[in-house]
Amino acid sequence: MKVRRFLLENEKGQQFKLDNLSEGCFLSSPTNLGYSYSIDFVQLGSDFIENNRKIQQKNPSGTLYFKSYDKVKEFCDFVESSQKLKWIYIIPFEAGERTYYRDVSLVKLDKTEKSGKWLACPVEFAGLSLWYEQNETIFNIETFDNEMRYPFTINSRYIKYNTRSIQVQNRGHIEAPIQVVIDGFVKNPSISIWVDKEEFASIKIPIVIEEYEKFLYSSKTGEIYIQKQKTDGTLESLWKKDYIDINKQNIIKLPVGASEIRLTADDDVVNSKLTIFPQYKVV
Repeated sequence: MKVRRFLLENEKGQQFKLDNLSEGCFLSSPTNLGYSYSIDFVQLGSDFIENNRKIQQKNPSGTLYFKSYDKVKEFCDFVESSQKLKWIYIIPFEAGERTYYRDVSLVKLDKTEKSGKWLACPVEFAGLSLWYEQNETIFNIETFDNEMRYPFTINSRYIKYNTRSIQVQNRGHIEAPIQVVIDGFVKNPSISIWVDKEEFASIKIPIVIEEYEKFLYSSKTGEIYIQKQKTDGTLESLWKKDYIDINKQNIIKLPVGASEIRLTADDDVVNSKLTIFPQYKVV
């Protein structure tokens, strides 16, 4: 029988396993993996009407069992050398494993004396996000022996060279953030979301991204940016009035349900990558 698994991952993609007895670390009795609301009510006579509803912050916690003091130090070194942490939760559904992520920050790790072969250390993290999946789509056109190839990684729809379009289904519980990378050369890149053939949200940046440069966009909480990555790897923020319409909603997210994402430009959109983060209150 397969069991659920837990890991920590930092911004470098390095991981620390929280579920491996053979490697000397195991998380027991995890709690606060679900969600709750803070609800305000207005009283009208003998009735109460819901006035405001907010999701409360949850702090995932449990007890980490370490086989040695060295393993405790390894865990602490991993956490303290990381700028960002994700709690990875792998669930063995009947249809197959699915991986969920939650941005977290360590609140405390209590260190106890060794009892038998193991150290039992209560641990608590602050939950900085809901649970989310990370679904990546790559749009790529290659010229090969005077032939055009279109190796789209998942269901997508070819319109013309300056538009990449994909039909998506956000099965999360709330709107889903997105991240987009478009390789240069590209002129005036645009991202738009369409629902029932009507434009739901869009953003267009009046800029030329030269060859070997990249256009970067993110609406993910904690990582919101509009940037140009130059050929030397340095980043220029495009979050300024010269490039965005401050009267528009520039942080665009996918609505729950079916929609279409279009990546367009005044010329060809040759290479681009779209990452979608469906979010869940509980998994």
